[in-house]
Amino acid sequence: MKLSDVLVRCLSEEKVDTVFGYPGAAVLAVYESLRTSSLHHVLVRQEQAAVHSASGYARTTGKVGVCIATSGPGATNLITGIATAYMDSIPIVIITGQVKTSLIGRDVFQEVDITGATEPFIKHSYLVKNAKDFPRILKEAFYIATTGRPGPVLIDLPMDVQEEQIEYNYPKEVKIRGYKPTLQGHMGQIKKIIKLLEHSKRPLVCAGGGVVLGNATEELREFIQRSNIPFVHTLMGTGSLPTCSENNFGMIGTHGYACSNWALKHADTILFIGTRIADRAVTNTGIFDENANIIHIDVDPAEIGKITSAAIPVVGEAKSILKGISALIKKIDTEEWRAHIAQKQVIKEENHPKDSINPKLVVRKLSEMLSDDAIVTADVGQNQFWTMRNVEIKGNRRLICSGGFGTMGYSLPAAIGASIGNKDRQVVSILGDGSFQMSMFELGTLVQEGVNPLIILFNNSGLGMVRELQRRTDLKEHGVALKGNPDFAAIARAYGITAKTISDEKDIEASLNEALTSGKPYFLEVIVSDKESTL
Repeated sequence: MKLSDVLVRCLSEEKVDTVFGYPGAAVLAVYESLRTSSLHHVLVRQEQAAVHSASGYARTTGKVGVCIATSGPGATNLITGIATAYMDSIPIVIITGQVKTSLIGRDVFQEVDITGATEPFIKHSYLVKNAKDFPRILKEAFYIATTGRPGPVLIDLPMDVQEEQIEYNYPKEVKIRGYKPTLQGHMGQIKKIIKLLEHSKRPLVCAGGGVVLGNATEELREFIQRSNIPFVHTLMGTGSLPTCSENNFGMIGTHGYACSNWALKHADTILFIGTRIADRAVTNTGIFDENANIIHIDVDPAEIGKITSAAIPVVGEAKSILKGISALIKKIDTEEWRAHIAQKQVIKEENHPKDSINPKLVVRKLSEMLSDDAIVTADVGQNQFWTMRNVEIKGNRRLICSGGFGTMGYSLPAAIGASIGNKDRQVVSILGDGSFQMSMFELGTLVQEGVNPLIILFNNSGLGMVRELQRRTDLKEHGVALKGNPDFAAIARAYGITAKTISDEKDIEASLNEALTSGKPYFLEVIVSDKESTL
C-alpha cells in the first residue's frame, strides 16, 4: 500500500474528517490520496491560515486540527501559525512535504529544514526517513498533540517516502520512552491546598486557558460554588466561569479590570490553575502581596515556578484536580473579602468621540442578540479587548483569540475553521482594519466552503492598539495610520458576500439583526473614531 494512502487511512482511524491545506509539488502524492478519500479538504488561500483554521476547528470541536502544506515557502508560511498554536496549547498535527531524501541538505528547489526552523516553538516534530516507521509516527503525533499540555506536532514527509509501498499496520497503542505526562494530582498536595484555602482570609482563584482547553469548566464551577471563593481569570481563561456569576470579578492583566487586579494584589492565597502566570496577566511578580501564598496547578511542570515560585505546586490535569478539591473542600466565609473587591468595581462613564460609534456598545448589543451556543473569534488589537471585555459568557458560548503570541490575522481563518466544525452554531469574527488586511484573502475560502459567519470589522483607519500605546506613553504617533485603506465592504461584495457599512449608533441594532438572521455570510463594517481606547 502506498504510504500516502496509508496516511489518509490512518487519519480516518483517528476520526479526522477535515484537513486544511495548500498543495504543491512536494505533496502531490498525498493530494492524490486525499482525492480518492472521504476526507474533506479545505483549500485555504495562504498556508498560515491553514494552521489558524485548524486551530479554530480544534478549539471549538474538541478534535485535533490537521493541516498540510508543501515544502519550502509552503512550510515556512506555517511557522507563525505553529508558534501561535504552541503558545496557546492547541492540538494540531501538521504534515509538510519535503524534497527527496537523497537531496536533503543540498539546498535544492524549495528545500527548507522545517523541523529545525520550528524547534523552539513546537511540541514535537518528525522527519520521516524510513517509510515503515510512518504509521507509528502518525499515531505518536496524535497522542503527543493531545496528551499532557496540548500542542502542535509536525511530520515532515519527503516526496520519495510518500510513494513507497508499505504494509498497513496502524498501532492501537502508543509507548514513548520518557514521555509520561502526569495527569492525576498528588493527593497529599491536594489536601495541602484545601487546608491552606480554608484557613485563608482573602483567598482568590485565577483560571487560565488550561481550564477551558482541559474541558474543566464544569468542575471549576462546582468548586467555586462549593468553596465560595472569589474568582478572576486571564485572557485565555475567558469563559471558564460565566460572566454573570456573582463570584466572577473579571479578567486580570494589562487590559483587565481594576477590581480583579486589586484582588490579585491583596489576596493572601492565590490558586492559579491552568495558567502560565504570564507577563501580560500579572504585569510583574510584584503585583502579588509579598506574603501571599501561591498555589500553582498546571499539567506542564515546566510552567510551574517559571514566573513566580509556588508554595504548593501541583502537576496534573485541571479537570481531575478540581474534582479532588471539590470533593473535600468546605464552604469558606468570604463575604467581607468579596465586599472589598466589589467596592473596587468602578463603572466608568464611557467617553467616546461624538458623532462616532462606540465599539464597546456594538459588542454589548451583539452579545444580547447572540444565541447561547455562539462562537466568537477575536483578532489582536483594540478589537480583541473590546470583545473580550464586553461579550457575556453564558450557556455554551465560546470566545477564542490568539493570546500568548498575539497574532494579527487570526480571527477570520479561525472563524472559518470553527464554522466548518460547527455548522449549526452562530459564528462571529471580530477584527480591526489592520488585522483584517493580514487575512482578508480568506474570504475566498469562506465562500468556497459555503459557511456563514458574521464578520464585524471595526475601522479606525489605523493600527489602533499601537497608536493607543504611543499616546499612553507620550510618544509621537508614527507608522500607524492606514491612509490607503480600500473600500472593505466593496471587497466583501466582490466575493459575493452581503456587506454593509455603518457610522451612526442608531443603525447598530437593525444592522446586527439583519446580519444574524440573513442565513448567509455577512460583512458589517463599523466606522469608529481613532480616539477610541480599550479602557
